[in-house]
Amino acid sequence: MKKTLQLALVAFLFLAQNNFAQELYMPRNIKEVYAKGTRSMDGKPGKNYWQNRGTYNMEIAVDPKTKIVSGTETIVYENNSNDTLRNLPIRFVNNLHKPSSPRGGSVSDDFLSDGLTITSLKIEGEVYKEDAKNWGTVGVVKMKKALLPHSKITINIDWNYPLSKESGREGQIDETTFFVAYSYPRVTVFDDYNKWDRLPHTDRQEFYNDFNDYTFSVKAPKNYVVYATGDLLNPDDVLQPEFAARLKKSYTTDEVLHIANEQEMKSGIVTKQNDFIIWKFEAKNISDVCFGLSDHYLWDASSVLVDKKINRRASVQAAYDVKGTDFVASVKNNQYALDYFSNKWPGVPYPFSKMTAFQGFADMEYPMMCNDSQMGDPVFAQLVQDHEVAHTYFPFYMGINETRYAFMDEGWATTFEYLIGIEEHGKEAADKFYKNFRVQQYIKDSSTEEDQPIISMSSQLSGPGYGNNSYGKASLSYLALKDMLGDDLFKKSLHAYMDNWNGKHPIPWDYFNSMNTASGKNLNWFFNNWFFTNNYLDIAIKDVSKNTVVVENVGGFAIPFDINLVYADDSKETIHQTPLVWEGNQKLARIQLKNKKQIKQIALDGGIFMDATPENNIWLAK
Repeated sequence: MKKTLQLALVAFLFLAQNNFAQELYMPRNIKEVYAKGTRSMDGKPGKNYWQNRGTYNMEIAVDPKTKIVSGTETIVYENNSNDTLRNLPIRFVNNLHKPSSPRGGSVSDDFLSDGLTITSLKIEGEVYKEDAKNWGTVGVVKMKKALLPHSKITINIDWNYPLSKESGREGQIDETTFFVAYSYPRVTVFDDYNKWDRLPHTDRQEFYNDFNDYTFSVKAPKNYVVYATGDLLNPDDVLQPEFAARLKKSYTTDEVLHIANEQEMKSGIVTKQNDFIIWKFEAKNISDVCFGLSDHYLWDASSVLVDKKINRRASVQAAYDVKGTDFVASVKNNQYALDYFSNKWPGVPYPFSKMTAFQGFADMEYPMMCNDSQMGDPVFAQLVQDHEVAHTYFPFYMGINETRYAFMDEGWATTFEYLIGIEEHGKEAADKFYKNFRVQQYIKDSSTEEDQPIISMSSQLSGPGYGNNSYGKASLSYLALKDMLGDDLFKKSLHAYMDNWNGKHPIPWDYFNSMNTASGKNLNWFFNNWFFTNNYLDIAIKDVSKNTVVVENVGGFAIPFDINLVYADDSKETIHQTPLVWEGNQKLARIQLKNKKQIKQIALDGGIFMDATPENNIWLAK
């Protein structure tokens, strides 16, 4: 009997230690997917995991005179779920420009447009008369025949829409330069935890897309160069031989090549001289595609080795105006960024074949592209591009639902932006920028939403709450965990999470569970502290007696900090505390000092974990 009780106790303790997710709050719909086995408590996709996908074949044309984008697309959509689908929600983000669409702030008349026009819609060959005038950013088509589980349908759509005169994340950059994103109707996501994603798009929230295969062409007038997501399939058909040769050479060299300069673009000798040219691209297993085009942008290119094991290189390109001084070094900077992200943090080989920096206005990421503005500050411009390129991993490699959980991608991009900044500019400069740009605006934010739990759905937060949770606070949580686990274990755990969920749709609990399992530690006390509370950054010296410093966690977040000691002989010592100091008691930490000399001053320093009330972080001997 005694042995039986001992075995039972061992089994109970094992289950208690490994049943990580039970300790964290879960909404009812999230609990259901774990119960159904589409997701697993060990952090991996469950044995019943599925996700839908599409194969998109698109022919798109841009008319620079009318500023109209038109397209014909065929979508083969796969329902891999066990659900019978009777409605087909179609997302068209560009309808954000319609006057009736919801937005977080005011816009000018130049931002507004008539939105999407559908000239033809067929599902499985049957004609549907859909008037998209009444659609928002999501329109719902009631299908005549239901889409059964584990079956496919073919959707054919002909459509057009006007490019907005005022460019935001997309639109007209100048009279003959355009950035064309979110430019095609797509089937919105149907997933295991929320079914159809029908949340309307706004100008603040970002995106949630399936992983699809794309083959697409862009028809543009001669002398326009098209830059796009994916591989250019027909360089010899669209470029004059010399320029096609330069482009091909750039794929295999570290040298930065000028594919086309200002005079060459002006002279009309870069592209083939048919009236219209069709540029063809392909991208597989990717969440979106976009493109930009211009008849006068300068074009630079090179490549960088991103996967040393298989000797794989990625193309690095830049397209910019002659006045775009911030972009002169874009190719060189992004060579460095792709190398850093591939080999250091996150330390996963850049997963795509290309990265293009395109001069626009948005400071926004897209698969294999970033649309960044001219700032007149090359150092800041490099940091912004670092941030956008870092998004390659989150959300494009990891399939994040940015609309609901922006902290799952913006927080990581902010973290990688900080880490690469240390390499580029030194720790002092990186710390200063991170504190000034990512933390100070949060910790000194006087809004009533400054301390909302990070887990709060991004779509339910106003501007300050959204910004604080998505960027600074989330990034600090990742950096605090890195400090607590140490670089090696943190990277091992992060890689496990990324291996589990790349090409899929992770949710926050998948991150928590993956990190728990891979680290071999129950980190739920830490995740609860950072993601499910109204905590903030504020510690204080509560008491000093003999060789003990009592630190009070007024704000509550489990942060790392330094104890800086000044002795009576003016010698100094720094003792670092990781967030683990808060595991047993999240309000008070008693730190034993091993000093043998008399202490004159004690100061707490959180570094980038900026304190809301730093004045109580200093103790002076009487």
